[in-house]
Amino acid sequence: MRDYCLPPRAVSAATETATPEFMPSHPAVRGSIRLAQRLGMLAVAGMLAACVASTPPESPTARASSAAIDLPLADPTIATSVPVPSAGLPSNAALARDFLELSFALESGRPLPRFTRFEGPVTIGLSGPAPAAAQTELARLIGRLSREAGLAVSAGRSATNHINVQFVPKSEMRAQVPNVACFVVPNIADWSDYKANRRSAKADWALLHQRTAASVFIPQDATPQEVRDCLHEEVSQALGPVNDLYRLPDTVWNDDNFHTVLTRFDMTILRATYAPELRSGMSQPEVMAALPGILGRINPAGGAVTRLREDPTPRSYINAIETALGARAGTARRKAAAQEAVQIAAAQGWTDTRTGFAWFALGRLSMQDDPSTALRAYLNAGTIYRATPGAGIQAAHVDMQLAAFALSSGRAEEAIALVNRSLDAALKEQNAALMATLYLIRAEAYQTLGASAQAAQARLDSGQWARYGFGSDTAVRARAAEVAALARAGSRVN
Repeated sequence: MRDYCLPPRAVSAATETATPEFMPSHPAVRGSIRLAQRLGMLAVAGMLAACVASTPPESPTARASSAAIDLPLADPTIATSVPVPSAGLPSNAALARDFLELSFALESGRPLPRFTRFEGPVTIGLSGPAPAAAQTELARLIGRLSREAGLAVSAGRSATNHINVQFVPKSEMRAQVPNVACFVVPNIADWSDYKANRRSAKADWALLHQRTAASVFIPQDATPQEVRDCLHEEVSQALGPVNDLYRLPDTVWNDDNFHTVLTRFDMTILRATYAPELRSGMSQPEVMAALPGILGRINPAGGAVTRLREDPTPRSYINAIETALGARAGTARRKAAAQEAVQIAAAQGWTDTRTGFAWFALGRLSMQDDPSTALRAYLNAGTIYRATPGAGIQAAHVDMQLAAFALSSGRAEEAIALVNRSLDAALKEQNAALMATLYLIRAEAYQTLGASAQAAQARLDSGQWARYGFGSDTAVRARAAEVAALARAGSRVN
C-alpha cells in the first residue's frame, strides 16, 4: 500500500530497452504517520498560524494506534463521480515545446529518432485475474480518451493495434522490476512474452517505427485507485508520449506523481499526437513544422507557435531526486540528495514545480530529526505550488501534511482550516485516498474541540472515499488509527 502522506500514484515507467527505467519509489513506500520529536514540534508550533493563511509544511506524525476504529464504509463509486481536472492550457508555443520533449525522448534522456504512434483504431483489453474495479475503470478511461482526445479506442482485442492490460502477482513483478509499481512495454503480448524478451531489441522504444502492440502490467492486488491511476498513466503512454518531465505542473507525465488521472493538458497532447497531419516515422523537424497548424486548430485560444528557449532538467537534478526518494540509500544520504536538488534548482533559477518538488522532498526527509527545516521546506514548496497554474493538487498535499502537523501539535482549528482549503483540489483530482485522509483529520480535529456531531459527519464523509482509495477495511482502519494517534499526541501537547 502506498503512503498517502506522499504523492499518491503508482510509479510508472515507459520502458526503454525492455527493462523499465528506474523511477523514484516514494509513492510505494508504506509507512505510518510518525510523530516528530516533541521539542521540534513545540519549536515550530507558533509558526503554524501564518501557514494557514499562506503556505504549508509536512506533518510530523505518530505511530498507528491499535485501537479499533468504527469507520463506516460507503459505496466507493462516489470516488469517480466527480468532474475531471479542467485547468487552463498553456500557450501553443509552450504546448509545442512540451509536445516535442515528451515525444522525442525517454525518461532517461535518451533521444528517440522518430515519432511513433498507433496508425488506425486501437483496442484495449484486460487479461489475468483483474480486480473487480478494472473493467469499470477501463471503460471510464476509454470513454474519456474518445470524448476528450478524439481517439479511436475501444474495449476488445484485435490482431493488431492492441494494448493488453495484464494483472500479475506483485511478487512476480517485483522480482523482475523491483523499482516500479506498474509499467508499459512496446511490442509485447503478455507477461510471458515480456520475461522472454525484456532485454531484447524487440521491446526497445527507440527502435520502433510504428506502434502495433503494447502491454501494461499492474499488480493483481492493487487498490481500486491504484488500478485507475496505473491505467491512466500506462495506457496513455502506450498511446502517446513515453517521457516524463519534472517541469510540467498539470500532467500525469511527471515523476512527482501528484496527478493521478489524465488532465486537460494530457488530453490535448494525445489529441495532437493523433492529428491527421502526423504519421509514424516523422522526424522531429517534420513534426515541429506541423505543430502550428495542429495546435491552432485544437487550441485556438493558445496563440501562435513561437520558438521558446529550451528548459531541460539536468540529469544531476533527476539523480538527486531519485536518490532522495528512493530506497537504496541511507537516511543521511537521501536528505543530502534532497538538499542537493534544492541547490540545483536555485542555481538554475527555477521558480516552477521542480523547485517545489525539491523542497517537498527535503521536507519529507527532515520531519523526524529536523522539523524546523521541514517546516521551512514546506513553506517554500507551498509558495511555489500556489503560484503555479495547475499545481493545486500539489498544494493540497502539502496542506494535508500541515493539517496533520497542526493536529499533532494540539492546534485543531488550524487543522480544520487547512483541510477545508485542500478539499476542492483533492475532489477535482479524484484522489479518494487523499479525500479520505483529509476527512479523517477533520474528524479528529472536531473531536478534539468537543464537536461530536461534526466529527461523526467527517467520519461518514471519509468512509465514502476510503475503500476506493485504500482497498480493504483493514487498510482503512489502519489509516484511521494513524490519524487518531495524531490527535492523542496533540492532546498531550496541550
